[in-house]
Amino acid sequence: MAKITEGYMPYLGHETYYRIVGENKNNGKAPLILLHGGPGSTHNYFEVLDCIADMDDRQLIMYDQIGCGNSYLDGCPEMWTKKTWMEELEALREHLGLKECHILGQSWGGMMCIIYACDYKHEGVKSFILSSTLSHNKIWTDEHHRRMKYLTKETQEAIAEAERTGNYSGEAYDKAVAEFMDRFCNGAPDENSPECLTRPKRAGSESYVYGWGNNEFTPNGSLKDYDYAEEIKSIDTPCMIFNGAEDLCSPVVAKYMYDNIPNAEWHLFAHSRHMCFVEETEEYIEELIKWLNKND
Repeated sequence: MAKITEGYMPYLGHETYYRIVGENKNNGKAPLILLHGGPGSTHNYFEVLDCIADMDDRQLIMYDQIGCGNSYLDGCPEMWTKKTWMEELEALREHLGLKECHILGQSWGGMMCIIYACDYKHEGVKSFILSSTLSHNKIWTDEHHRRMKYLTKETQEAIAEAERTGNYSGEAYDKAVAEFMDRFCNGAPDENSPECLTRPKRAGSESYVYGWGNNEFTPNGSLKDYDYAEEIKSIDTPCMIFNGAEDLCSPVVAKYMYDNIPNAEWHLFAHSRHMCFVEETEEYIEELIKWLNKND
């Protein structure tokens, strides 16, 4: 069983929690940094990938981005910007001495990968894994509204009313969001779910609302202008795109990235929603290990 090391990094007068699985053995296999979604989701679900440290003799680094989990913070809405989270990633690499690495980002974490690839120097990054993510907000919101038509009339009306009035509360709205998320994001964990999914977690609701917005289909926070539709055409670092057939990142969203990122590869998980590594863990790990070894 791989060694697990936990620690905290000072950041902006607060602390960022990190969790390291395995050791960096200088065996030619660059560590894998994992960027969770949200903003504000926590690293917890990535623990289903811990076995990669033993299976591939590779170190994994995951952390709770400032504002959630063991790095919880609120009452400072001005902090929840891409600058805060991107500089935290750079600080963590420096703090842990990660001169070479692969970076996997899921959902918002994948957006971080794209921002990092386009706006930062990112020396030493061997590859990016863009898992269930997006290159620009418009395609994301357009696809969500298109797929809403698969849901009940009541769901469509409740969401449309919330968007029209700006009132994102009430029983009808909450029920509508729950139906949408159950269809395209994830279901509630049960007694058969891994412990890391059932463990209580401190999600960063403030960082989510002020960073992204009130829900998945209405980005009106500090990231409302996220748009790398053109910039991704100049990414020269190898990129693997992962998504599920019933993912918030629909095949249309994934295909745009595949078509526009030079030399990208794409793997579609046929039976997954937004957390492919949870719903098709074995296949996800197999494809991920294959990709990492190809790009070390």
